[in-house]
Amino acid sequence: MAKKDYSGLAKKIISDVGGEKNIDNLIHCITRLRFYLKDESVAKDEDLKKTTGVIDVIKASGQYQVVIGNEVGNVYDAVVQELGPQFAAKIDDGATTTASATDKQKGNPVTRGINNLIGVITGSMTPVIGVIAAAGIIKGILALLTLPQLGSLLDVKSTLYLTISAIADSAFFFLPILVGFSAARYMKGDPVITAVIGGVLTYPQIITWGTNFKTMFSIGGFDFQFLNYTYSIFPMILAAWFAKEIGGWLKKNLPSYLQMIFTPLITVLVVSVITLVLTGPIIQGAANGIADFINWLVHVSGWLGGLVIGGFYQILVIFGLHWGVVPLVAQQISGSGESALNAIISGTMVSQGAAVLAVAIKSKKENLKGLGFAAAISAFCGVTEPAIYGVNLRYRRVFISGLIGSAVSGFITGLMHGNMFGFTGSLIGFSSFFDPKNPAQLTSFYAFLLSSLAAIIVSFLVTWFWGYNDKMVMSEKVEKKENPSKKNAVKA
Repeated sequence: MAKKDYSGLAKKIISDVGGEKNIDNLIHCITRLRFYLKDESVAKDEDLKKTTGVIDVIKASGQYQVVIGNEVGNVYDAVVQELGPQFAAKIDDGATTTASATDKQKGNPVTRGINNLIGVITGSMTPVIGVIAAAGIIKGILALLTLPQLGSLLDVKSTLYLTISAIADSAFFFLPILVGFSAARYMKGDPVITAVIGGVLTYPQIITWGTNFKTMFSIGGFDFQFLNYTYSIFPMILAAWFAKEIGGWLKKNLPSYLQMIFTPLITVLVVSVITLVLTGPIIQGAANGIADFINWLVHVSGWLGGLVIGGFYQILVIFGLHWGVVPLVAQQISGSGESALNAIISGTMVSQGAAVLAVAIKSKKENLKGLGFAAAISAFCGVTEPAIYGVNLRYRRVFISGLIGSAVSGFITGLMHGNMFGFTGSLIGFSSFFDPKNPAQLTSFYAFLLSSLAAIIVSFLVTWFWGYNDKMVMSEKVEKKENPSKKNAVKA
């Protein structure tokens, strides 16, 4: 098949955001191009929204977000190629340029800090999400194959099981290396040096000591202990920042003939020690505490927590704020092996997919049918942005219908105290509801089945009878928009 040409779309996007001179920096997530513009008022919002290949434009988190969909990676590459090597150099300026434009526009230091933090989390986690999701699916399928109810098709002590389990576990076990590499690339540090620091945290002897909380040394009766950093995220993001700052300082102050050896030597040694002794225990302890507290709160609140979270979570997606939740879910799974929060979130994806599916089936408009079916498939595979921006928010009742369905879904999940044991949600993530440590315990899987069924039925019926009919008209900003079903979801 011929490769699709994105150069025309890239040129249009660059022009409508104000041209190369108005672009301070650019990253992308699963579905959006995230621009840091020098002056957002220059951008032509309405023209962009009417462009084929663009689902919507959102201004949030200090970013000018152009929602593309599943093809965002291809569009991002085309934009960078159009901007040329000069812009690639500008991107390499890193975290300092990332926030410069928004810093000038927003004087509130709290807002600035939150925006920058979300940007760092987004840039660091996005490249890792896919492999974590894939690993979670594999682990779930393994748990499924060991179920006594299915005749224990796979023995947990067999070579085949242990080998495949190792393949799946590697993404979580070496997560500090992956996150460190990704964070360094985003911050424009040295990915290899940062990955080595992640390797220090996952070194077998360090893990053994961390598992046993071995004491490094004591000061004034206070013991500094090793911790187990496999599956961890936040300590490495901070370590990546330290490595960038220290590495940058060394490159400026060390003679050039010493830099090749002593820059990595000093950076790895200093940052590793700081992380192991100070920042790692503090951040890991705080992150585990927050993750466990949220998990506990969801469990304790039961149906009420499920109802509230289920009813409102997808609103976070509209503004791209759900990226602040992603690391917490990962931290829950890495710490306790389960996430009640993610179980509720999973149903919200199914609900938005069912709502847009109802539109696709009911509508007689061919372009809307094409977009609706494509968006439904995407949502059932765990990416709801094409459904939300392509159809559901265009007809506000459709989005609300999805929220009603996800509230019911969350109610059931909370009532049954459902858990997820993997990262991947929606229908494609069914295997994540099998507990690898106790495959015979199917409560969470039954919760998944009932909540997903409720999400589909409620969202579909509410949309069908109240949320949509062909007499409804999209808002003016979308009316002229051509069928965006070809513009599937992106990476971020």
